[in-house]
Amino acid sequence: MTPLLTVPTPSRLQFLPDPFPDPVPIRLYLKRDDELHPAISGNKWRKLKYNLAEARRLGHQTLLTYGGAWSNHIYAVAAAGKEFGFSTIGVIRGQDHRERDTPTLAFARQQGMHLHFITRQQYRNPTDPVFQQELQLLFGPYYELPEGGTNELAIQGTAEIIPEIIGQLDPWPDAVCCPVGTGGTLAGLERSAPDGISILGFPALKGFVSDKHPRAQLVTDYHFGGYAKTTPDLLAFIRRFEQQTGVRLEQVYTGKMLYGIYDLARHGFFKPGAAVVALHTGGLQGRSEALDS
Repeated sequence: MTPLLTVPTPSRLQFLPDPFPDPVPIRLYLKRDDELHPAISGNKWRKLKYNLAEARRLGHQTLLTYGGAWSNHIYAVAAAGKEFGFSTIGVIRGQDHRERDTPTLAFARQQGMHLHFITRQQYRNPTDPVFQQELQLLFGPYYELPEGGTNELAIQGTAEIIPEIIGQLDPWPDAVCCPVGTGGTLAGLERSAPDGISILGFPALKGFVSDKHPRAQLVTDYHFGGYAKTTPDLLAFIRRFEQQTGVRLEQVYTGKMLYGIYDLARHGFFKPGAAVVALHTGGLQGRSEALDS
């Protein structure tokens, strides 16, 4: 069994001198959380590490969590369970996937995760006491992780990102940017950011609204139609970025954020010469095949 908390941090902070299709007046740094672990990468490792330690402290042998058929979180929890000696259960939204695995679900099965499929209606309220009782009767004791992995222990993990960046970059950056799904990474950045560092969150979901991020600015114009949706313009941007930097992206989270940073910069959002740090949150298992075609 692999000991917990073995992933080396801090992750690398990489300066990218000419990353975008056209020059823009900012200095871009990429916080390479995608390099933390080959399968439990990016913000997923940050969110899981203290939860895994707590599950072990409490004597749990099973992790149970929730997600869709393409979920980075399901993928990461399955990998973490195998590496750190936990049994894993994935409660999967959509019974239509029961007979046909996505690559994410196939990987989860390979890691030993038991997949429990429920209807989309059931999934709307997974905290319902009756549903929770059914799960406990089915699976016995387990340590529960919410969809996306965001809870207080997860935020403790993501709050470590800003101190790492401050230790790596002198003077401090003007802005730190991250993609937003459930908001756990953004909450961690807000918690530890000192005055003088702007925190920008780029939601990947259409219509994202939240009053839980008072210290951050939500930039909601770069979802490209909604979660997991894309456009030819976005795919072309990602291909160009990859050609110029050698950094692989995916189109669900980090690719959209970087497009947003580029578009804001060319329209004068940042002061000239601003140091902008973008967080690469991993998730490359969700990379579209269209990017390689």
